[in-house]
Formats: sequence, structure tokens, C-alpha cells
Amino acid sequence: MYRNDSFGRRLRLGHLGRRGGSGLLLVPLDHAVGAGPLGAAADLDALVAQLAEHGADGVVLHKGAARRIRPARFRDLSLIVQLTGSTALAADPDAKYPVASVEEALRLGAHAVSVHVNAASRTEAAQIEHLAEVAEQCDRWSLPLLAMMYVRGPAIRDGRAPQLVAHAVAVAAEIGADLVKTALPDDPAAAARVIAGAGVPVLAAGGAPDPGPDAVLSRMADAMRAGAAGVAAGRLVFTAGDPAAVVRRLAAVVHDRAPVAVR
Repeated sequence: MYRNDSFGRRLRLGHLGRRGGSGLLLVPLDHAVGAGPLGAAADLDALVAQLAEHGADGVVLHKGAARRIRPARFRDLSLIVQLTGSTALAADPDAKYPVASVEEALRLGAHAVSVHVNAASRTEAAQIEHLAEVAEQCDRWSLPLLAMMYVRGPAIRDGRAPQLVAHAVAVAAEIGADLVKTALPDDPAAAARVIAGAGVPVLAAGGAPDPGPDAVLSRMADAMRAGAAGVAAGRLVFTAGDPAAVVRRLAAVVHDRAPVAVR
């Protein structure tokens, strides 16, 4: 499934995908830099404990947040450190920039790192250049790389258009990502074509929790049936009144390929 066969990379990827042939369920919790404090995630350590207990395989955290988590939480959970950020307060929120390094992630004990790229943004060139630099460092230190690839920019009307998503995913694969998270097309057949042509495992982004958890879960189930390697859903989880219950439902979709029970 994964093309890089260095021992260290295989060891870390093995921890990330320790359920074997089951899908991968990640919960990104890196939103506070962009959107402000996560209300439901005020006690981040307690939230991460719930995620680990109820079926998540890994969490994505910024370096400062990772230090607030008890190391024991990561016995049954993988730590992915986010290396990029931007805020909704900026003149151009799509302009992602480096906020941490591969070396810092390794010092934290990370199992992988993540880089967010907004293709078609005004600063696309700098973002892709940074992705390439991180990919080289990950090769050097045998650290898996998750690329969060979105199509966002002033000229983009539909960031889920199949040809645009396929292009963004191809950029990540060609530059050296091990995994790609993206907003897949709404049409399952189109999503299947994007996934089949990706060359690396693709994770379906959960996106906004609107119009409700059932709709998002159904979309994630469609993505799994289309061949996605897993799901990365953050806002759906940490905005929920009962994050543990939402993670259990996601785990059923991702790990067990269970149908979504409408509630």
C-alpha cells in the first residue's frame, strides 16, 4: 500500500495503520489556529482520551497542543503534527505558511507530519515549495507525510470538481506524500476515479458538520465504498455534544464498512 520501504517509515506507518486492512480514521484537531478556540475541546487531553477509546486511529495536532496531551494516550493512537497554519483573521486565509518543522515533530515523538496546501490560492507556489521541502526532510528522517490538499482560490467556484481534485491529489503524490486528505467530489463515481488514479492512499475530508452528522456520515460511507483509504473528520467530532458517540459512528463506517443508521 505504501511505497517507501525504509524501516523507520514502515514502523511509523504500521503504528498508524495498526488495524491492518481496516480503514484509517483520523481526527484533525488543528483548527484553533485558523478559527479560534475549540469550545468542545477545551480539555484537549480528555477529548483525545475519548477518541482513543472509541475508535480513532490518530489525531492531527499543532506542536503546542500536542504537549498538553498525556503521552500514554498515544499507546493506541497515532500523533500527526501539523506543520502549517493560517488564521481566518488574515487578509488571505488561504495563504498557508510553516509553523513547525519535521525536527520539532520528531522531538515530540510524532508518528507522521501533515502539510496543508491550497492549490489555486494566491500563494500556491510557496505552499507547494514548502510541501516539497517537507517531503525531502521526511525521506531523510523516515517520517510519513500526510498532505492535506484542497482547491481554494479567488478563481475557484467548485473546489470539489473532479478534475481539480484529481490534479491537487496528483501534486501531493508526485511530490512525495504517503497519504493525501482531500475534499472528494460529491458524485461517488467521480470520487472513485480520483481515488483510483491517485497513486497513494486517499482520505476523505469530513468538512463542515452541516447539514448534520447523518449527511456527513453518509458522505463518508460513500467515500469508503468508492475506495477511500479512510476518513479525516475533525469538526464533526469536536463540535458534537457527545464526541465519543460520533467517533463510534465514524469508526463503524471506516473500520467495519457499516451502513449509516439515520438518527
